[in-house]
Amino acid sequence: MQLTKEQAYLAMYSFLDKQYSLGCEELGSILGNMSLLPDGNPADPALASDWQEAVTAAVSGQINAQLTLQP
Repeated sequence: MQLTKEQAYLAMYSFLDKQYSLGCEELGSILGNMSLLPDGNPADPALASDWQEAVTAAVSGQINAQLTLQP
């Protein structure tokens, strides 16, 4: 399955929103800033470039999400 950037953003938002509803209160501020305005841009304009950087890093294989435990 391939997602557009917009679909991936909404999927991430949905995931974080669920975690917030399950009690992760720290996400409330982030979700507020990520909420989309009527023009389709995030409420916090800096998030648009942060999201683009994250997409670029993920697509180019620069993200390592593996859990590494330190002895």
